[in-house]
Amino acid sequence: QVQLVESGGGLVQTGGSLRLSCAVSGLTFSVYSMGWFRQAPGKEREFVAVISWSGGAVYYADSVKGRFGISRDNAKNTVYLQMSSLKPEGTAVYYCAADLDYGEIPKGKSGIDYWGKGALVTVSS
Repeated sequence: QVQLVESGGGLVQTGGSLRLSCAVSGLTFSVYSMGWFRQAPGKEREFVAVISWSGGAVYYADSVKGRFGISRDNAKNTVYLQMSSLKPEGTAVYYCAADLDYGEIPKGKSGIDYWGKGALVTVSS
């Protein structure tokens, strides 16, 4: 059974930092590309960041470029999202995703293999 479990969400002030983790089990983590998405209240889920299976390639949405960093530890089957300079519009449920195809992840949700259940991040103004 494949499980993706996000943790590290919570309440943070504008300008603050937070690190999300996503622990993965039930699949061969080291061959999957991993991504992060977010869904703000009343909005559609949007792509945030993706990292290749080796960690050698990363790609970010323009809205988070320079403020967020995605990384992974294949020995721990975990992917991370370090978020800095958070803004109130960053309030959302953050989801991690897994797919064998790196290029599939930024396209959005329809073709992605596996999803976590999400972690809530609230950025207070």
